[in-house]
Amino acid sequence: MEAVTGWDNFFLGQLGASAALGGLLFVSISINLDRILAFPHLPNRAMLAILLLLGVLVVSALMLVPGLPLGVAGGLTLAIALLVFGVGTYIEVRAARSQEDGKRVAFAVNVVLFVAAVVPYGIGGILLLLGDTGGVYWIAAAILFSIIKAVLDAWVLLVEIHR
Repeated sequence: MEAVTGWDNFFLGQLGASAALGGLLFVSISINLDRILAFPHLPNRAMLAILLLLGVLVVSALMLVPGLPLGVAGGLTLAIALLVFGVGTYIEVRAARSQEDGKRVAFAVNVVLFVAAVVPYGIGGILLLLGDTGGVYWIAAAILFSIIKAVLDAWVLLVEIHR
């Protein structure tokens, strides 16, 4: 696929990184499962972190498929973006209902990071669908923000719950 010419190493690296981070996230969840379950919003936050890393993994693998037509890659990326956005929005709305007044700023930052992680997938997917190879840059931004958001969520699940 011409869209990923020169991007192979980036997507291969992100594929490996997301798989490794996903494994570490599962370990951190299992270590702190009782503590995570004690907070109503944390199981969903764990699910969102896993979902973001899974999105990185699937999109990165998709971009490495040889000969995949640009429009197909764009359509599939857009579908993944819509799925992650839909599930993530559901999770964030549920979390908003359970937020304490003193945590509103942290919650807002969390939502902004989620949107920054997912919306660029949609933009990139649409651009690829329209034949614009510049969509790959948007996908790269989505991948990087997804990893940042997932790592911050993992930090909360592993460290912050003990404070």
